[in-house]
Amino acid sequence: MQISTVKAGTVTVAVLDGRLDTVTAAGAEQQLLGLLQEGGLIADLASVPYISSAGLRLLLKAAKTAKGAGVTFAVCASQPTVREVFEISGFNKVIPAFATRDEALAGA
Repeated sequence: MQISTVKAGTVTVAVLDGRLDTVTAAGAEQQLLGLLQEGGLIADLASVPYISSAGLRLLLKAAKTAKGAGVTFAVCASQPTVREVFEISGFNKVIPAFATRDEALAGA
């Protein structure tokens, strides 16, 4: 899992690249929670082909951390398989999910 960042005003876009699973979730969690200390965060999942329950837990933790800090957290650009997991699990009702990065930035 590689994570690169792009600053967009007061929001950071974290571009995740690779599987978000049990092996990668701990490292990704450390990076994403660190980024949330700087302000709002959008997780761009365009290059994430797979997400496991560990990945979902990470995103939920990030959303709860953001809410507690009073900052934005959202995901965007999910591939169809990841979007389906979000919808089946109901996470799309808990974490704002946008079709594109531009939509996420507009909603942030």
